[in-house]
Parts: sequence; C-alpha cells; structure tokens
Amino acid sequence: MDAVSARAGVHRATVYRRWGDVGGLLADVLDAAGEDAWQPPDAGSLSGDLAALNHEIQAALTAQPPIVAALIAASFRSEKADQAQQRLWEDRYARCEIIVSRAIRRGELPSHTDARRLLVAATAPLYHQLLILRTTPDPRLPEHAARTAALAASAGAFAEPPSSGGT
Repeated sequence: MDAVSARAGVHRATVYRRWGDVGGLLADVLDAAGEDAWQPPDAGSLSGDLAALNHEIQAALTAQPPIVAALIAASFRSEKADQAQQRLWEDRYARCEIIVSRAIRRGELPSHTDARRLLVAATAPLYHQLLILRTTPDPRLPEHAARTAALAASAGAFAEPPSSGGT
C-alpha cells in the first residue's frame, strides 16, 4: 500500500480510504484485468490454438516483476482478492471456450467435448511447472502440453456422453 501511495503521489491514508486493505486493492486490479479486450488466439488448429494460449500463459507467468504469481499468491490471503480472481478465471475460461468450439466445427473434436476440462488439462502443466515446482521455463512446454491435451481430446478423453433423455 505504501508503494501504491508513493507511486500515485498521495498519502497512504488516501489509498486505505479507497481500498480498505491490500485485498481490496488487489480485487480492483484483478477486476480491471477482466475488462480488457483480450481474445484467445486462432492459429487454425486445436493444437496450434492451445500452444499459442500456453505461450501467452508462460510469458505472463515468467514476466518480471512476477505480477501474475503475486496476484495468485495474494488471493490465498484475501477473500476479496480470491473472489475477484475467481471472476477473472471464469471470464478467461468462458472466452477460451471458442477454441474448443472452433475445433469441434473443424471436426477435430467430438461434439460433446467439455471445454473447461480440456482447457484445464492443456494449461495446467504450465502452472504446475512454473508456479508450484518453480522450474526454469522450458520453451518446449507450451507446445508439448497443448499437443498432449489435443491428442487426448481428439480421442474423446474430455467428451461428455450425450444425455439419454429418459429412463
């Protein structure tokens, strides 16, 4: 909060009056992040779309200063920040569902593919490697994770059975 007040050129009491605490400030930061015009990449194939998305994620997770990692960590200490982060994740997953819809239209995936499950499977290796294990970024990881998830999805690993509609 002190750094924010110094950067803004206002007294720290002004910052506290506006946001109450760090959680309130971070919630506003996270909510503002969801108000952008970002759209998921369209590389022309499921594997390409997922790889491009993963490259964006890897760049965000390895950027300096580590803002994304700090926001994620802060959400564990603040209910306001946690709720804002959940809103941001819901928005990002909803925007990324187009990747799966396009792949279904191109015939790359079964029609009942669960977009959320596929997107989590495709992106989780980056979060695991970079945030949990804190390994050195592997330039091959975005494509590998994307290709693995795309192959599993094309084989039906994320397909929901059609509803039977009765008995």
